[in-house]
Amino acid sequence: MSQNRTSPADPEAAIAELEAQVAALTEQLNALRRASRGSEVPDYSLWTLDGKVLLSDLFAGRDRLLAIHNMGQGCRYCALWADGINGFLPHLESAMAVVLLSKDPPEAQRRFANARGWRFRLASHLGGDYIREQSTNADHENMPGAVLYQQTDGGILRRNAVVFGPGDMFCSAWNFLALAGHGAGDWTPQFSYWQRPKSLDDGGLNIID
Repeated sequence: MSQNRTSPADPEAAIAELEAQVAALTEQLNALRRASRGSEVPDYSLWTLDGKVLLSDLFAGRDRLLAIHNMGQGCRYCALWADGINGFLPHLESAMAVVLLSKDPPEAQRRFANARGWRFRLASHLGGDYIREQSTNADHENMPGAVLYQQTDGGILRRNAVVFGPGDMFCSAWNFLALAGHGAGDWTPQFSYWQRPKSLDDGGLNIID
């Protein structure tokens, strides 16, 4: 009797079959996203180091804006997603405007971004109307994720949105960790992976925590 390709005895074939199914479903999902007409949203007030701005200002002359929702510098997971997106930011910006939004005040946003080498344009919603009404999860304010807005002659449309979460497809680190057998529940990102030894060979002067 021939062996079923998806049986536990043939895990490589089962993995390949599931990967093909995921690819097909992903294309169906993206087709629905392309077809989404969106819904009109207000021209929200936000804040940058230069002062108050409107959501429409963040388009910077483009017709599409990718707003990355970041919970702020208190979230290690949000730092992980932003670290990854930062790496291919120029590619995204060739197609649309991109901004990273969080509740942190603009000064705190900039300090944290500089510390991590982020190149994002930044704006703060300060926990106000924008994030209460535009959260990527209607049941949770300040949920990490991303929203795609489109500017038209009639105003601003919210075309698509997605929630970020451990193990998702928007952070490639999860997929590489999965190849090594690490699940989203048994690995937690850190802000820094360097652990100070008990004694430093360089003399240990001027340590900044």
